[in-house]
Amino acid sequence: MTLTPEDLDPALFAPEPQPQDTRYTIISVDDHVVEPPHLFETWMPASLRDRGPQMVQNEHGAQVWEFDGDIYSQVGMNAVAGRRKETVKYEPFRFDQMRPGCYDIHARVKDMDLGGIWAMLNFPSQITGFCGRVFAFAKDRQVGIAATRAWNDWLYNEWYLEYPERVIPGGITYLTDPVEAVKEIRRNAERGFTSVTFPERPHAIGLPSLWDREHWDPIIAACVETDTVISLHVGSSGMYAYPKGAPGLQLGATMFGQLSLGACSEWLWSGYPKDNPALKIAMSEGGIGWVPMLIDRLDNIIDRSGYGLGWDERPSDVLRRNFWFCTLDDPSTIALRHVIGVENIMLETDYPHGDGTWPGTQDVLDKYWAGIPANELRMMCSENAAKLYRHPLPATVLPRDGQER
Repeated sequence: MTLTPEDLDPALFAPEPQPQDTRYTIISVDDHVVEPPHLFETWMPASLRDRGPQMVQNEHGAQVWEFDGDIYSQVGMNAVAGRRKETVKYEPFRFDQMRPGCYDIHARVKDMDLGGIWAMLNFPSQITGFCGRVFAFAKDRQVGIAATRAWNDWLYNEWYLEYPERVIPGGITYLTDPVEAVKEIRRNAERGFTSVTFPERPHAIGLPSLWDREHWDPIIAACVETDTVISLHVGSSGMYAYPKGAPGLQLGATMFGQLSLGACSEWLWSGYPKDNPALKIAMSEGGIGWVPMLIDRLDNIIDRSGYGLGWDERPSDVLRRNFWFCTLDDPSTIALRHVIGVENIMLETDYPHGDGTWPGTQDVLDKYWAGIPANELRMMCSENAAKLYRHPLPATVLPRDGQER
């Protein structure tokens, strides 16, 4: 049963926010779902249901996922939207410790309306390994395939079909078998999915590297042929490897940009973008601060050192053609947006995670993007995402010309 905001513990949650005055049309390309307890019970085949992920309660009263002999203890994985700041250090181990919008689409759309957010692309949570990894490495291949399909069917039927103008359908796939991976990408594309999420650095989690062409060629080809965007979320193949004794939380959160820089460089030099001009790759939650540095370096190794020679096209041109980047605000780097390409920048709100700007995203844009021309604001806030993910925009896209703040 879905809770309402009134059911939430006032010791954990701040008072309900007032609706934002919408000055910008926002499509967020990085948000998250929390998989509800009924997902696999409802959407997995009956014959495999008992071997799929199970929601159980441990001896401490926490709700946890159990699958393949492993426990996934943080059902919400930093689902702290709306929490009082002093409580954010406590991860939500139960559904009554997180807003209903984390796991229920009707509540999510209400939260989107509160924050002035037109549409969202949502990534999975911990039970999938953030990118389908957990299911791809399931001990029983058929159970892993069924769990992957169940997750996609849940998102399609319970989220996307309920609000097709508000949800960008992004799926997962069965990563360890190219034949099955292609099947799922095509199945999803045929019913309207416009994105699939892969691990940023596949080799780091035991998958073949991007240079294992026998594995990845058919998967990449399926994405190109179906116009499916490959969305790469920071941390989906592990966090920053910090030294023993170091503050892992602080270092890990600080190094998001470095993780994205490394992953983007690997995908670029894999040659897949060069060989597939129509391939679309979106980097999520790494910010954009590292992108101008990468572009400068790519130009340097062509024009000065010669280390980057070998392609007919300049690597920086391939980067701008095949890659998109998302930002929460990047107050310093937004001045370099033309180096990156305004058409390559998209916005995220990261609901319901700790980095998220909900419910104050509109105010954040007022504060950090003041003075940017209205046409550029429309591109970065919504139009670029709508074009990339082939998603509808409202009849009026804000801000109008002359209304930039």
